[in-house]
Amino acid sequence: MALVKIQTENFRNLVPAPVSFSPSFNLLYGANGSGKTSVLEAIGYLGLGRSFRVNRHQAVVRHGEQRFTVFGGLDHGLKEDVGVEGAGDLVHRLGISRDVVQKETALRVDGEGVRSLSALAVHLPVSVIDPGVFDVVAGGPGKRRQFLDWAVFHVEPSFASTWQQCQRVTSQRNQTLRNGRLDESLMRVWDQQYALLSERINECRATTFARFKTAFEALVREVEVGWTDGLKLEFYPGWDTTQSLMEVLVSHREQERKMGHTLYGPNRADIRLKFQGRPVAETFSRGQQKTLVILMKIAQGMVLSELGKQVTFLLDDINAELDEGHRAMLASRLQALGCQVFITSIEPPLVGQLWPNGKAPEYRLFHVEHGKLTEE
Repeated sequence: MALVKIQTENFRNLVPAPVSFSPSFNLLYGANGSGKTSVLEAIGYLGLGRSFRVNRHQAVVRHGEQRFTVFGGLDHGLKEDVGVEGAGDLVHRLGISRDVVQKETALRVDGEGVRSLSALAVHLPVSVIDPGVFDVVAGGPGKRRQFLDWAVFHVEPSFASTWQQCQRVTSQRNQTLRNGRLDESLMRVWDQQYALLSERINECRATTFARFKTAFEALVREVEVGWTDGLKLEFYPGWDTTQSLMEVLVSHREQERKMGHTLYGPNRADIRLKFQGRPVAETFSRGQQKTLVILMKIAQGMVLSELGKQVTFLLDDINAELDEGHRAMLASRLQALGCQVFITSIEPPLVGQLWPNGKAPEYRLFHVEHGKLTEE
């Protein structure tokens, strides 16, 4: 499915008027501060339940207002074989509203209220490529867990609820660890629940990572990047799997008690990226790291495409981060996967540079000014 309609209220500087998009490529250009990234941010709220730019909801609500709303309409997109009569029909209507004063969030799918963000996000797989995404390589394990879990969520239906349960158990376990006098019998109860949920999470992650690694290796064989020969991607579950997690927890009880929180398990998982045995962050140049992240993002899209899902990619200001060759490679790969893509730039995009082979897809071009989108 693809996002073909959107309307916002009190979201940054965006004009509260409905806009229609292409299920294929959408090119947005305009001066800094015109609202280009805000459009992508609003789309991100429908697919991620949050902003990919800031951590606080208060930052996106229009000055002087206390609530913002984003509505979106999805059609069959490019992934499903539908008849002409059904091609323009909306198959889902999504909505998210946040009162930043009362700190209350309302979520709706097809007119019905839902309680979890996952019920919203499952309909619109949104993948962001912006300047911050390159921390997947250079940043800490948390960035790579987030990268992996996005794919796991869309591949394994049970993952979201299992992860939420595990987070609650982890919180209870941490509280018990921080008590002045450790109750070993209670810890055993939490250990058992935590280990059971952790194994389920690990299975989901390992299965999805195997799919991702297969897609990534197939991709690098097709692109002309010489430094991938010594590149290794490995999934680390968060503990030494030569032992059961229960055994690891018991043997490291005193260490966790001193630290006051859980040190082993899925909350410590990582994708380890190494080149000739050394961490990529230490050996790759900034340009090589950017290329690697782009290839990893494309591989994620390949995994979901194989499952019949159309990914919506948000490419924010890629002219500033990627050279002409990498932009063309990214555009052609996403076109081949049948993804929906939104690309922002300051200057009007040069279609001939994005698709130098002359095989540009169907696209819509928008000029953004003072929060208003005008199709050209």
